[in-house]
Amino acid sequence: MQIKPRQHLLDIWQAVARHSFDGGEWDWGDWGKESSVADAERLLCLLYPATEIPAFRLDDPDTTQEDVQQALKRAGGRLEVPANLVTAAAGFMRAHTGEDKRPTFAGGYYFGSADKTKQLSEEQRQVGVVDSFSMSITLCLATLGFLKIYETRTRRSDIKETISELRQDTSNRLTAAMVSLLRSFTVNVFDTDSSQGATLCELLGQGRLSQRQVLNKFQNRFRSLRAAINESVFLGIDVQEGLKDENQLFECGWAWSMVKDAPEVETDEPIGPQPEGVANAVPYLYFTVVALDGIQDLFSDRTLTLGLLNTEQQKLAEALRLRWELTQQYWSRIARFDDDRWPLEDLPWRTTGQKLESEYFSLSVAAILVHDLMRRRATDDDLTRTVSIMERLAERGRITSRMTVDDPMVHALHNVGIALPLQGSERLGPPMTWSMTDFSAQLLKRTVQLCTLSRNLASHDRLLRLAEDIFDHMWKRRIRDGEGVGLWDNIHAAYPEAEIHKRRVPVSWSITERVTEVMVQAYEMYQQPPIRSLELTELSKALLSESAHLLGNEQMEPAPKDDGRHGMQLRNIEVKLRRARTLVDEQPGTAYALTLEVLGQLDALARARQAADRGV
Repeated sequence: MQIKPRQHLLDIWQAVARHSFDGGEWDWGDWGKESSVADAERLLCLLYPATEIPAFRLDDPDTTQEDVQQALKRAGGRLEVPANLVTAAAGFMRAHTGEDKRPTFAGGYYFGSADKTKQLSEEQRQVGVVDSFSMSITLCLATLGFLKIYETRTRRSDIKETISELRQDTSNRLTAAMVSLLRSFTVNVFDTDSSQGATLCELLGQGRLSQRQVLNKFQNRFRSLRAAINESVFLGIDVQEGLKDENQLFECGWAWSMVKDAPEVETDEPIGPQPEGVANAVPYLYFTVVALDGIQDLFSDRTLTLGLLNTEQQKLAEALRLRWELTQQYWSRIARFDDDRWPLEDLPWRTTGQKLESEYFSLSVAAILVHDLMRRRATDDDLTRTVSIMERLAERGRITSRMTVDDPMVHALHNVGIALPLQGSERLGPPMTWSMTDFSAQLLKRTVQLCTLSRNLASHDRLLRLAEDIFDHMWKRRIRDGEGVGLWDNIHAAYPEAEIHKRRVPVSWSITERVTEVMVQAYEMYQQPPIRSLELTELSKALLSESAHLLGNEQMEPAPKDDGRHGMQLRNIEVKLRRARTLVDEQPGTAYALTLEVLGQLDALARARQAADRGV
């Protein structure tokens, strides 16, 4: 199925408007305001495309396009839609602010209990989670950018008042989310003889290197990075001393929440008291990927151009950027630890901290590798090997291959998902879990990101075909009846033979938001110039040379008596050749087609002249 970002986004917006607006007013419904993560994802389904794609802008009603208005007619007319979005965002900020005026980041119903006989307490459901910190950064930046334009376009005094209050609340939430992410970053140092050390050595050695060989290679490969982390990030005396010992292994990234005993971050911003951390100082691949996705929005072109960060937030952003770069470098080197055979190519990946094994973790490491490939100039070899990994993950995940009888992959990756044990949560009550059911959506997101990055024709074509196959799978999974029609997630539509786990909530906003993100990325991908073919460029230049020569020859011939038609034909040929010359470097295929057309016209003129000569 071809990805048509404009049409698919309009379909998603129409479904979101049908589900979330009642009589032109935002309606949170039964499950709204229960999870800050789900509510942020829901708002981003509208705000993210509206602030990233010019054709989908809603902040200037005079420029709102007709098909966009039609898709959002349940949300009101072109003047009401931006006002209603402002009201919805203000409602989100109020709902997720504590009595002490401090922004809250509750995971809510996204949290699960590891003990099925015990329910989580309200205190546990209110714990902040990295998903919320990261999603809040993206939402707050989108909201601030939206308000910056819309406040100059609206004349409604009530909305101007709401905008003023919302801007302050959004800025406070942005600061609080950044501080929380800083306090969730951790480095875990351990011996090679520990269970974590043994798992990491086995993962990196792949049965070909001894523990000693792995340690020696680890020391050489991570010496500079180890020093950079030690010098740049304050981690506490014990951790920093451990990092100095090169006989120790380490991992870095984000825990699931703020780390227990993490020091407070000094800031002058009015974010209230910083809560106690609860998570063990152990990085999670999933939450690390989530954090990296949100942090990169802080230094996007749009954020910098609109000046969305104040001075204090810019300092926090620089601290996060440092951790972002260090983490990417660490996991990218781990993924490609052995040049002959990457550990990432040995599917599935095994985590050291949680002792779990799944294709989802392979995808998480691949996602960080994609981040790193986008940051630096990737080699063709790196890109080709990463493409193969994506294709294998799609096949193993039963997206591009058929499911088997009682297929465990469908159950583990799509239906119930991977339940991550949240280490440290037992301090508050029954041990908590976090389920990941968005394997297909994440794979689609990373594939489109790689496709945007690739400037190699063969790799780009493979990635585009894979993206279309995954998207076809995802589009089948839209809800077809009942609440949430046109949104996600209906597993049974893609796997009719599978026993389907009953979900508590009717709509998966996490998957819906991921698909929306992919449409924005696909839009950006198609905005890029097409990949140049050197062979086609040379061929086009050769055709241009021949065409110019034949045109010059034709212009020397006496013009026939045809009332100026011959002259018009020659001028038309000149225009096409000029156009072909301007395109030959960027769009050699188009230049080739134009030049072939010119050669055909020149040949027709030559044949006509020859026929006339014979007639004489």
